[in-house]
Amino acid sequence: MSMPIIARIAILGALPMLAACEQPAPPPPLEGAAIGGPFELVDTKGETVSWSDFDGRWRMVYFGYTWCPDVCPFDLMRMMRGYRQWAAENPELADQVQPIFITIDPERDTPEEVAEYVANFGDNLIGLTGTPEAIKQAADNFSVFYARGPDDPVVGYLMQHSNAGYLMDRDGEPIALLPVDESPQGVADQLELFVR
Repeated sequence: MSMPIIARIAILGALPMLAACEQPAPPPPLEGAAIGGPFELVDTKGETVSWSDFDGRWRMVYFGYTWCPDVCPFDLMRMMRGYRQWAAENPELADQVQPIFITIDPERDTPEEVAEYVANFGDNLIGLTGTPEAIKQAADNFSVFYARGPDDPVVGYLMQHSNAGYLMDRDGEPIALLPVDESPQGVADQLELFVR
């Protein structure tokens, strides 16, 4: 037997061992965190939506507001581009992931305003609003900070708020933060790592 053939046999014999050495997916970084929980909000058609309505589906959740001049639109753009990039390579799973935008400015963000806003980021993103009390409950459940800024004669007011994207599993449990402030690729990588 020539040396190249022996070498090929050795390599082929090692392949199953190499496959067995593949690392399992890391544990979810937010596993066990007190993030998420029940809410009742209103969708862009004015219909009541509960957190439990998404049971059985993965969820990508982002809190922001439609009047946000800089952070929110770019975060949502990266989140949805990352989702679409991942979905193109995982079409069988794509319909099992629901991207969700929740406003923290219910005073201005009516269902109509939210509908117009989320339409800028793709058909898959749904938008939710509600009463100030319902928004506070949802934000508290996700440990989201928000506060109304001072009134301004030009822009009215701005909202101060934390900006994080959350990946939640089919049971509504927290899995990981989505790097919406970094890149679409980072978002796609997180989806690839955890969504099954």
